[in-house]
Amino acid sequence: MNILVLNSGSSSLKYQLFSMPEEQVVCSGMAERIGLENSVLVHRYKDQIVESNTLIPDHKSALEHIVHLLIGYEHGVIANIEDLEAVGHRVVHGGHDFKDTVEVNPQVKAKIKELIQLAPLHNPSNLEGIEVAESVFPNARQVAVFDTAFHQSIPKRAYTYAIPKELLDQHQIRLYGFHGTSHKYVSEQANTFLQLQQSKIISLHLGNGCSITAVMDGKSIDHSLGFSPVNGLVMGTRSGDIDHSIIFYLVNTLNYQLEDVNKMLQKESGLLGLTGFSDLREIESQAQNGDPSCQLAIDIMVYRIKKYIGAYTAAMNGLDCLVFTAGIGENSTTIRKLVCTNMEIFGIELDEQKNALRSDNLQEISTNSSKVKVLVIPTNEELEIARQTFRLCQEMA
Repeated sequence: MNILVLNSGSSSLKYQLFSMPEEQVVCSGMAERIGLENSVLVHRYKDQIVESNTLIPDHKSALEHIVHLLIGYEHGVIANIEDLEAVGHRVVHGGHDFKDTVEVNPQVKAKIKELIQLAPLHNPSNLEGIEVAESVFPNARQVAVFDTAFHQSIPKRAYTYAIPKELLDQHQIRLYGFHGTSHKYVSEQANTFLQLQQSKIISLHLGNGCSITAVMDGKSIDHSLGFSPVNGLVMGTRSGDIDHSIIFYLVNTLNYQLEDVNKMLQKESGLLGLTGFSDLREIESQAQNGDPSCQLAIDIMVYRIKKYIGAYTAAMNGLDCLVFTAGIGENSTTIRKLVCTNMEIFGIELDEQKNALRSDNLQEISTNSSKVKVLVIPTNEELEIARQTFRLCQEMA
């Protein structure tokens, strides 16, 4: 079965074509800077990389370019559009309605649209990706895989906020959790590595968006992102945890508009707000050159991560494994080192020589005497989406 996986962002469209159940990546690529003059499309096929700078005004145009590459004479991998049997879509917020992967229908799309207010940076482009794919691949099954689904196992004591209970009962205001596809994938990889009957794992997804999950016996039991993907850890442009009274102070005393506060917390805070840079690579470089704002931002980011590790170790009454994943988690030796420094009380001991090595595969970076295994596991959300899409299609066959 040929399954195309789409991860649609506000100005980007990532894709991978899988042959299932072999889990073979036939081709992959990404359209970036959609809607801007300097759009870029990168397509990877076998050992070839095809890059083109072409005007891509919208997501429909991006997908049409991708289709041309999929069936084109020079780099084509399928004979025609009908050879594509399913399209798997990443959707960030599924609310309380979607506990599992579903086939897209008008009711599903309406619910995704309704949830835009809870994930304004993500759900609009996720929905657009679905609607564009429906028009371009009319005969393929469209399947939605929700980031929130993995966290449906979080117990009520952990997902309930201490606010009037009718807000939960009537309006489903609660912790939902995000990056679930990534946390599910890497925690399953960690469990395979550990070979334990029962396990206590903390998964750290560190990228432009950051989150941490306590995974006990394969199930998410707590998570740092909540009702929307803005709280918890310090992120590229999102604030993470703040005292909510700050919002009222900004509005009532400093005369901010609510929409401006929302924009600030979503797009102008986090590392960007602290340093002027949202890319950790730039911040690390500036910090090494003595920039005090960048040094402080790294300290704040790491301190927040450590607090959550302590809290989740307590919640699980122990820890077997700490997993680093996503762009920062997989590539920043500095952040991994700082997070694991002075953590012996939790049984975490980092081997600096192992930490300095680069690998595209699962990598153990803890010392031989460390009570807790520290792993770097490259996330593969696209493969997880392909697996869930294939499983659903098999069930519906």
